Amino acid sequence: MIDTKKIIVALDYNSSEEVLKFIDSIDPSLCRLKIGKELFTKYGPKTILELHDKGFEVFLDLKFHDIPTTVYKACISALSLNVWMLNIHLSGGYDMAVAAMNAKKDCQSNSKIIGVTALTSLTDDDCTRIYGCKRSDQLIRLKDICLDANLDGFVCSPYDINILRTDNKIFVTPGIRTNDNTNDHHKVITPQEAIKLGSDYLVIGRSITESSSPNKELRRIVNSLEF
Repeated sequence: MIDTKKIIVALDYNSSEEVLKFIDSIDPSLCRLKIGKELFTKYGPKTILELHDKGFEVFLDLKFHDIPTTVYKACISALSLNVWMLNIHLSGGYDMAVAAMNAKKDCQSNSKIIGVTALTSLTDDDCTRIYGCKRSDQLIRLKDICLDANLDGFVCSPYDINILRTDNKIFVTPGIRTNDNTNDHHKVITPQEAIKLGSDYLVIGRSITESSSPNKELRRIVNSLEF
């Protein structure tokens, strides 16, 4: 069955009051919500529980990256919050990725665990300095870790899907804009273009959260997608 709820709205706010005001303006049947490091560091699980109370599913975007035992325990804690999805950094290695999936198994959880590849802010020069190889070469290495550990999918740029493409894995893509404001992502793309390239879920922030009519803009984007 095709999941038609393709939009994940990034809650790029620094106060819970702003979050609650925003979510009261949008329809939970149209999207899921992403909580990142800023909100979670400041408010912890409280915001997740508030979003659940409003009927929203949550993508917890903390990009766990540590020794396997620590990541296992962190995933256990995150999964206990009944999040829809969480992520880890694939650059943490195979053993760390397996530890995350073991947490999912031990929790008997249906939540999705996906792997972050190369951040959309990284250029080829950045990857050469960090990893000693081109971006495309690093993506292939990280793809192998994801597949060998049997994660549920990837976080990546839509432009990287062609390199990472494999059956039965989901692709969550940030850097989605409905305008030309690139901000902190070098690889920016429209929702329609991302779907055509193979994105399963689109992370969209300011294009919706800064709209004068967030729910109207959200519905417009949903209606514009072909899948």
